[in-house]
Amino acid sequence: MSASAPPVPAPGRSAHRSLFEGFSGLDSCVHCGFCLPACPTYEVTSDEADSPRGRIVLMKALARGEIPADDAGLQEHLDHCLGCRGCESVCPSGVAYGPALEAARAVIAQVRRLPAAVSAALWVLARPERQRLLWLAARLLRGTGLPARLARGAGPDASRAAAMLAMLAATKQELGIGDWGPEAARTVSARNPQPPAPRPQSPIPCLFRGCIMDGLFGHVHDATITALGANGVAVREVPGQVCCGALHAHAGAHGAAQDLARANVRAFGADGAPIVVNSAGCGAMLRSYGDLLVGDPLEADARRFAARVRDVTELLAECGPRPGHPLALKVAYDAPCHLLHAQKVADAPLRVLGAIPGLELVPLEGSERCCGSAGLYSLIEPEMSQDVLALKLAAIRRAAPDVIATGNPGCLMQIGAGAILAGLSIEVRHPVELLAWSYGT
Repeated sequence: MSASAPPVPAPGRSAHRSLFEGFSGLDSCVHCGFCLPACPTYEVTSDEADSPRGRIVLMKALARGEIPADDAGLQEHLDHCLGCRGCESVCPSGVAYGPALEAARAVIAQVRRLPAAVSAALWVLARPERQRLLWLAARLLRGTGLPARLARGAGPDASRAAAMLAMLAATKQELGIGDWGPEAARTVSARNPQPPAPRPQSPIPCLFRGCIMDGLFGHVHDATITALGANGVAVREVPGQVCCGALHAHAGAHGAAQDLARANVRAFGADGAPIVVNSAGCGAMLRSYGDLLVGDPLEADARRFAARVRDVTELLAECGPRPGHPLALKVAYDAPCHLLHAQKVADAPLRVLGAIPGLELVPLEGSERCCGSAGLYSLIEPEMSQDVLALKLAAIRRAAPDVIATGNPGCLMQIGAGAILAGLSIEVRHPVELLAWSYGT
């Protein structure tokens, strides 16, 4: 077929304009190879087809109609991709790899069924009422302490059931770091100074709750509200919001992701208030709504919505943050891929941690590299996910911190589960949790 042939499958082109425009971001690739050392899957396999450069060749061929969407090799190597976008941060040509990957997966999804576990997860996450029973059951099981006890020390070759229990255990609410802090840190709430008066803000920032964050990491939302409030920033709740759609987009469920985006754009209105997000994956997705809804009647509203999205650490860094009470902890910061590479937020989380007296920030080799979580990746590619995680755990052992701080639920669960399975005595927490704890909560 000629290179000028239309993308396949052609029948969906008019209905999914944003999908096909995603491929245009590959045009600037000159195949220099700077992306290879930044790719976690290439580091594991040393296979050119499992590198960004190799996958770009495949995606261009798909877009030109030279490779059919049902080609087994194409699907295998795109399935292997974590979508971490680390390649974008090192690319001298500015290749927009992430949108093209999602476009390619959406094309493939038109000719291939998603795995049953992924389809079930996306179905549940699409509607808040479907999630409630799942999150309630998960929290009740977590509260028994059984997931952590059953998974502890099971090792990297643990069964799928043990790995899932470890991921649930990693969402725990209780901070176990009090035993490492000095007495001043343990009794911080009794001596916490009066927080500053609320800053005059109009309109008041909105909190994006999401789905997994709201279901299993409600304590991070509480810490977000506390830490912002301690710096004079109030937040308000927004009814009618839904899942951000990131997991749907990553899996190729393009239409479902668009439906969720439309619902959120309508729910948050157009008052211009900042939208506070404490999940890196959600933040990256929300900031892409304008491109996701290209050609849609809500495109202009979606672009205004995207411009309002702010990571919680960005807001805290802007207003200080004011110092808390001392926490005698060694903390290693692991940058979530979709905060660092997709949103380009690098310094704000470090400023948040730097506001905690007594906290020693220790370097973590490869902190900019993916941990292997990547949304539902562990359900689709469990072996590759564990191989990538093994590299991260090895770096953590060398750094020997008390706490790993990271700002994404998938990373919190993946690294936390890895630590539980390996029997490592470390905490994995969101940076805002540590700041809120230093404020006395």
